[in-house]
Amino acid sequence: MQFLRTAFWVVIAVALAFFCMANYVPVTVRLWGDMVMETKLPVLLIGAFLLGALPFWVMARATRWRMKRRLDSTERALIVATTTPTPAPTDSADISPPPPPPLSATGTA
Repeated sequence: MQFLRTAFWVVIAVALAFFCMANYVPVTVRLWGDMVMETKLPVLLIGAFLLGALPFWVMARATRWRMKRRLDSTERALIVATTTPTPAPTDSADISPPPPPPLSATGTA
């Protein structure tokens, strides 16, 4: 699976490199009013892609953080539930007397 992921990213990187080489032309972008930015086309497209991906990346990180906190909380609750001893019966008929002390080597208590 790791090989397929790596191969996918290599193909994407090579395609992006070919695109950048074929379209490395200056473009003029009018921002606000009379502000003008002169940049190369691949820089503009990659920047726009990264700017558009930023909200989804932040949302994914927040969801991952929230799920990790829920999982940690659930694991702590499971540990507490499994390590808590069960309460002893309170009915006096169910309580047996303590066992006698062990005998010593001489046969006396």
